[in-house]
Amino acid sequence: MTSMTSETGNVTGTTDKDYNLIWYTEACLSNALRLDLYIQDAERAGDSELADFFRKAQADSRKGGEMGKRCSRSACSA
Repeated sequence: MTSMTSETGNVTGTTDKDYNLIWYTEACLSNALRLDLYIQDAERAGDSELADFFRKAQADSRKGGEMGKRCSRSACSA
């Protein structure tokens, strides 16, 4: 996996820092969506403690997504 560790934008056309920010933001937002299903599953199973755990994790994922969006906007204005 040498290309993964040494990729500097030559393959993707996107510099590492930009790619990383885009990836992080997308991963956080995708995780928030996935956790919604986990919350529903826990609620159907009657496990409110687990549902609350997933809600907290979802809030953290949303926060990460928002941070990524803010950071990318400030990069655009720079």
